[in-house]
Amino acid sequence: MTGVERRVLLAAILGSFVAFLDMSVVNVALPAIRRSLGGGIAAQQWIVDAYLLSLSALILIAGSVSDLFGRKRVFVVGLLGFGVTSLLCAFAPGTTFLILARGLQGVAGALLVPSSLALILSAFTGDAQARAIGIWTAWTGISFIVGPMLGGALVGLSWRWVFAINAAPIAATLLVAARLPQDPGRAAGRRVDVRGAVLCAVGLGGLTFGLIEQPGAGWGAPLVFVPFAAGALLLACFLLWERAAPDAMLDFALFRQRNFAVGNVATVAIYAGLSAATFMLTICLQQVAGYPALAAALALLPVTLLMFFLSPRFGRLAGRHGPRRFMSGGPIVAGLGLWLLGRMGTHPDYARDILPGVLTFGLGLSATVAPLTAAILAGVDQRHAGVGSAINNAVARVAGLLSVAAVGARPFGLAMSAMAALLWAGGLISAVGIKDPPRPGS
Repeated sequence: MTGVERRVLLAAILGSFVAFLDMSVVNVALPAIRRSLGGGIAAQQWIVDAYLLSLSALILIAGSVSDLFGRKRVFVVGLLGFGVTSLLCAFAPGTTFLILARGLQGVAGALLVPSSLALILSAFTGDAQARAIGIWTAWTGISFIVGPMLGGALVGLSWRWVFAINAAPIAATLLVAARLPQDPGRAAGRRVDVRGAVLCAVGLGGLTFGLIEQPGAGWGAPLVFVPFAAGALLLACFLLWERAAPDAMLDFALFRQRNFAVGNVATVAIYAGLSAATFMLTICLQQVAGYPALAAALALLPVTLLMFFLSPRFGRLAGRHGPRRFMSGGPIVAGLGLWLLGRMGTHPDYARDILPGVLTFGLGLSATVAPLTAAILAGVDQRHAGVGSAINNAVARVAGLLSVAAVGARPFGLAMSAMAALLWAGGLISAVGIKDPPRPGS
């Protein structure tokens, strides 16, 4: 790996890690925020959801903008924006201010995630690209587990440190990003697809808003049905517009690539199962098994360690042997782990009832995520690397929102079995649809 490649990978990991970290780190700080700033359950929900709403709604647009204006440029703007909005959150005088600042933080996060992965796609090729994606995946994947642990440690000082701490990794990332190669010149004559951007943002925003409000209000409530239906209609209009737009930000030719299309279908099943299962497991460990928040996060630490050590290796193996076997077998193993965890009783013994399922789940997840990302993006042209990665991220985020809303108050065992079935479905889709690229000399 060259010096430039190391700097690109380090910058991409640091930038996307902090964006993904803020999806989960705030959860354990909510009681402290409520004691400090006041507000009820709805305010706490929106402190979390405002970030998720703006991130999900704008991530596809951000990917297109990074392709148009340059990945490094958009990445640096996202970093600066994330640093400023994190400080706004840290010094928030009230809940309304904090919710608005979290929404702006999600906008900056949307700029960071697709541009960070696009930087990797631009700098690496072949087996090296698959290994780099594996390393990136390992770090971004463990952010969801590190978040609650870091939040639990920082809340002891003050909940404001949960946001203020972002300044350190962002400053370090900016120093690394300053040494990255400059972006190539902007293509002459290309313009921002403003109409498509508005249709996409408002459509995804309405859909996401409806999914966030559904568990509390129900599908029949106007607060849920109206934005959800309007969002679906606007997304349909977005797809129609993109087919005819002169400077369309969504290239439908991407979906003519078999692995890109099939991989995104598999992403729906895999990330729906993954998101709802981790949500249910964290809640069950605290509310049923009686674990404190920090102990519940530590119970899942083996998943973090397995992903950290194994994801780069599985990424390298997928680059060498093809992704199909890993995308097929990994979800099946991970689903078996969820099924084992679903058999956990109300007074579980960690070594006997929890650890075997956690280890099995972590092993399967490590074998799945890096090959999945690499397979989807391997055939994406460099000009569309930003929007290609943004499509996959948007698919994963919306699938997670939908599954978490769907499990609701379902019994734990039933919900975990259903999420295991989704992972198995993702493995089956990959086994049938994913095609390994031909190897040199074959």
